[in-house]
Amino acid sequence: MNPNGNPTPLAQARRRDSIDKRRRVLTAIERLERDGNPITHTAVARIAGVSTWLTYAEGVREHIHAARGRQKARPATGDLSGPPTPASLRTDLELARQEITTLREERDRLRNALSHHLGQQLDVVSTQNLTTRVDELTQHNHHLADRLQQATAEKTTLHTRVAQLEDDLAAARTSLRRMIRHENRSP
Repeated sequence: MNPNGNPTPLAQARRRDSIDKRRRVLTAIERLERDGNPITHTAVARIAGVSTWLTYAEGVREHIHAARGRQKARPATGDLSGPPTPASLRTDLELARQEITTLREERDRLRNALSHHLGQQLDVVSTQNLTTRVDELTQHNHHLADRLQQATAEKTTLHTRVAQLEDDLAAARTSLRRMIRHENRSP
C-alpha cells in the first residue's frame, strides 16, 4: 500500500512488470523460431505466460509478424516435393486412424482400471462396515443364546416345580377325600 498517496512507485512497478512481460514475449518468439514451431499469438502468450491481448499490442505484434515472415521465408524441411499427393494423404489418414484406435483402447483400458480401483475402494469401505456389523450381530447372537439357555433352565425348573405342586395337590385331594369319607362314616 502507498500511505503517502504518491503514485510514482506504483507506476514504476507497473512499468517494470510491463518490461518483464515484453521481454518474456521476445524470448518466447525466439524459442518458437529456434525450435521450428509455428509462431502464433496464442503459442507466444502460452509460452511467455502472458495474455494474448499483450501479443497484439503495438511494439509486440510487429516482432511476431517479423518472426512469422522469417519462418515462411525458410524452406520447409519435410515439404520438398510440393503439394501433398493423394497417396500421402491416404497414408496420413490411415496413421491418424491407427492413432485414434490406439488412443481409444488406452482410454478404455484406463477407464476399466479406474472402475476396478474404485470398486476395490468401495469393497474395502464395505468390508470394514460389514466386519463391524458382523461383530455386533455375533455379540447379539451370544447374548440371545445366553438368554435362551437361562429361559430353558427356568422352564425346566418351573416344569419340575409344577409337577411337584400337581403331586402335592393330588395328594391333598386324596387326603381330603379320605378325611371326608372318614367323617361321613363316623356317627
